[in-house]
Amino acid sequence: MDFEKQPQPQPPAPRREVPQAEGCLTAVIRIPVRIVVLVLVVPVRMVWDLLAVCGKAVGRALGAVCQLLVVTPLVWLYRKVVVPVAKVLGYVAHALLVMPWVLLWKYVVVPVVRYGIVAPAVWLYRQVLTPVGHGLAWLGRTVGHALATAARAVGTAVAWLVRVLVVVPVVWLYANVLTPVGRVLAWLGKAVFVWPWVALWRYVLAPLGRGIAWLAAGLGRALAWCVMTVLVTPVAWLWRAVLVPAGRETAAAFGHAWRIAGYISRAVGRALKWLGWNLVGRPVRWVWLGVCTPVGHWVRDTLWAPVKRAGLEAGRAARGALRSARETVRQARRDAWRALVGGPADTRPAAGPAEAVEPVRTPARTLGSKTTAPSAAPASEISLLGGNTARQG
Repeated sequence: MDFEKQPQPQPPAPRREVPQAEGCLTAVIRIPVRIVVLVLVVPVRMVWDLLAVCGKAVGRALGAVCQLLVVTPLVWLYRKVVVPVAKVLGYVAHALLVMPWVLLWKYVVVPVVRYGIVAPAVWLYRQVLTPVGHGLAWLGRTVGHALATAARAVGTAVAWLVRVLVVVPVVWLYANVLTPVGRVLAWLGKAVFVWPWVALWRYVLAPLGRGIAWLAAGLGRALAWCVMTVLVTPVAWLWRAVLVPAGRETAAAFGHAWRIAGYISRAVGRALKWLGWNLVGRPVRWVWLGVCTPVGHWVRDTLWAPVKRAGLEAGRAARGALRSARETVRQARRDAWRALVGGPADTRPAAGPAEAVEPVRTPARTLGSKTTAPSAAPASEISLLGGNTARQG
């Protein structure tokens, strides 16, 4: 038992890449490269920004035109034409193609199969096949038991004979004759065929192979040292000291130049926007607010408003005339139908202005047969207004 706790090995710490100091070549090529790249990138960035603005404007215009000329008509066509037509076709197809098959299945196929095939088959299975099957099963079990008993007796006798006449002699022959002979033959085979080859491999071929492997490893290390010293080290120095700094500075110069060109392009765009607003937008705004808007208000208040009011009044008058004509035609149709087939009088009020009618006074009620009015008939205590009562004499 180990009483001293052994310290566990710690995993190696990850290596941190130490930033390498910039060489004189990097500092020499940085400023000229950035100046040249800036001169080359500024026109490209301005053209790119101009194309981006034009592309956005063209995209919005094409989107509006496509929405107006393609999407809106297609949506209207889909909602007003395709959907109703599809619904009607669906109803017609369901009535002509689905309902006949459903009715045929429900009222023809199902009853025929149920009462013509399934019911007789169930009766035949329960009343005929089940009893016959039970009888055949009992007969098979009885005959099977008898045959199994006879087979077990015959099998026992045959197994005893095979064991006495075959198995016992074969076991004795294998144990007392074949096993010693096999061992002798195996020893002779090893002595003749195996041991010489094992000795050849162990004492001749294995030492020779180890020597050849050692020689090849030495030659490989020498060749690798030559290749690393003559080819790999100069190429790695050229890549690390020349190509990598040049490429990094070129990429950084392109990034700085692209950002500076963006600032220049935005400044030029703001200047053009200011010029456009002061040369075009401001005069147009003044003309719109100072000339077009007052003229539009005058036209709206002086010309358009009276015409709109007259149109509304004409529309109301036309609708009233059409309503009166429809009511007149409807009343004439009811009167003609009542004159032909008879019927109760129309109790609905007429569409015209109601005439002033003097209210009908309800005769006074009496208290049964005890009344002081000689010509008044006795009335119920709960008679409603407008009920049939006797007039006073």
